[in-house]
Amino acid sequence: MDNIENEKSGNQPEPNISSCNCIKPECCGKLQTFDWLNDIPDSVQRLDIIEVQFKNTRKEFFINANSLRLNKGDIVAVEASPGHDIGIVTLTGELVNFQLRKHGIKLDEHEFKKVYRKAKPADLEKWYEATALEESTMLKTREIASDLKLNMKIGDVEYQGDKTKAIFYYIADERVDFRELIKILAEKFKIRIEMRQIGARQEAGRIGGIGSCGRELCCATWITNFVSVTTNSARYQEISLNPQKLAGQCGKLKCCLNYELDCYIDAQKDFPSRNIVLETKTGQAYHSKTDIFRGIMWYTFDPVNMVNFTPVPVERVREIVELNKKGKKVDVLIDLSNVVIEGTLDFKNEVGQDSLTRFDDQKPKKKKNRNNKRKRPRNEKNQNT
Repeated sequence: MDNIENEKSGNQPEPNISSCNCIKPECCGKLQTFDWLNDIPDSVQRLDIIEVQFKNTRKEFFINANSLRLNKGDIVAVEASPGHDIGIVTLTGELVNFQLRKHGIKLDEHEFKKVYRKAKPADLEKWYEATALEESTMLKTREIASDLKLNMKIGDVEYQGDKTKAIFYYIADERVDFRELIKILAEKFKIRIEMRQIGARQEAGRIGGIGSCGRELCCATWITNFVSVTTNSARYQEISLNPQKLAGQCGKLKCCLNYELDCYIDAQKDFPSRNIVLETKTGQAYHSKTDIFRGIMWYTFDPVNMVNFTPVPVERVREIVELNKKGKKVDVLIDLSNVVIEGTLDFKNEVGQDSLTRFDDQKPKKKKNRNNKRKRPRNEKNQNT
């Protein structure tokens, strides 16, 4: 309530270093950058470029031409085409220079739009009115697109701060001719229309959600560019190719499949090929699976049923491969008499945590008599008659 009163009076709240203090928390928390330079004094050549966040994951860089004192969390009016837009300052100072390098933006070549002013109460009031129309506009646009039989999905609508323009984010597998749709929308909502196509991963990042790991989606918190993910990433990591488990909320393969891929590839550089069949006097041994970090490859003599797996260290597999190249067959895959069996961890079931019947009632329940009326003795019944 204090923030709302400050905005109405024209006084913006004091900046909060730990988190964004804007009065629209639904606009914050996505693709945030930790400002690890906030306790360092400003340099003599202070960078006048700031990072401004709009709805969901849309961010842009603007130049502070008027040398305003801007801090993280301030709501500002910035230049747009046409008119002006309202956004929240998410990054200032020297760290913006690192973000520009990350996005490949050069100060000399890129033309930055200007920051006009800190948002006034009139700007905020119009901004709130515009954002309140976004959901109803999206639902109505979906109905119009369905009536026109357009093969597209309207995922989100973002109004400009001055309520003169709106961006319609859509997903489509094929090229869509939406010229008729733009005419209908412009006539109905009396605004300028911009259609922007996004992918399924970008839509998941804009909407947000919780992944199967229990954490917020990576595409909504820190991923800025999406790298292609293939099933080879799962094969290298010995993950079962189950589409239901490998797919994220966007319907595509999970981005996290690429996180540890390089580590697995480096660990398997010295491993023999899995396609090599080991020749023994007992028969041919076929590869079934690999324990990468323990350095063990599992083989079986039945390539159809895949039973009776034998763990073989990588060093032993290389030795057998070299002998097979010379035309020699080994007696056994591994001499079990020389294998040191590691001690297995065990535990005592003190409280019965693994019992399936631990919640069952041990005392037998008494059967209730359905006839609640007390039966009269026969003698008393005979006397009444």
